Amino acid sequence: MPDPRLAAAPPPEERRRALRSALATLVPGWQPLAQDVLGADARIDWVGRDGEGRCVIALVGRAGHDLALIAEGLAQRDWVAARVSDWAQLAPQAGLRPGADVVTVLLAPQFRPSAVAAARAAAGPALRLAVLRFIENGTGVAPLIEPVANPRDPAALDRWDSAGFRSGLSAADLDLTPEEHAELEDRNEI
Repeated sequence: MPDPRLAAAPPPEERRRALRSALATLVPGWQPLAQDVLGADARIDWVGRDGEGRCVIALVGRAGHDLALIAEGLAQRDWVAARVSDWAQLAPQAGLRPGADVVTVLLAPQFRPSAVAAARAAAGPALRLAVLRFIENGTGVAPLIEPVANPRDPAALDRWDSAGFRSGLSAADLDLTPEEHAELEDRNEI
């Protein structure tokens, strides 16, 4: 069996299929209910529920659009929250708990420190951020999901701010991704 290697993201429909069960790595008790749902002026990749009956929405963003994904996630969270009670009445078998916070999972190829800061500053329940890549493993393409530290945890930004370079700049000044920062640490260049 060949070694896994990074692959290009598949088309949206194939990506949604691949994420159907993989979201369980981020959402305990994940139960998918619908995919590609029209939300607040845009599509929501996944609507489901967690093991506690909270409605969960998942949005997948593109590289370089992580700040836009944060804004979209907040808009969709608000839009969905206003409808959960109705959905629970329409489909009681879905097990949605009206009145509970809407869990919002945002996946993107990277989250820059400014996007993590924006997620941290957002009012309401914390946004769950995860880096999404795809790997080719010989049998096909599979998602590789790496959670980003809880954006409400000050350490999520402190690790960036405290990591200074010889130039005096920080990782945040250079707008490095976590992977780029780790690579430089591994090469002892900071």
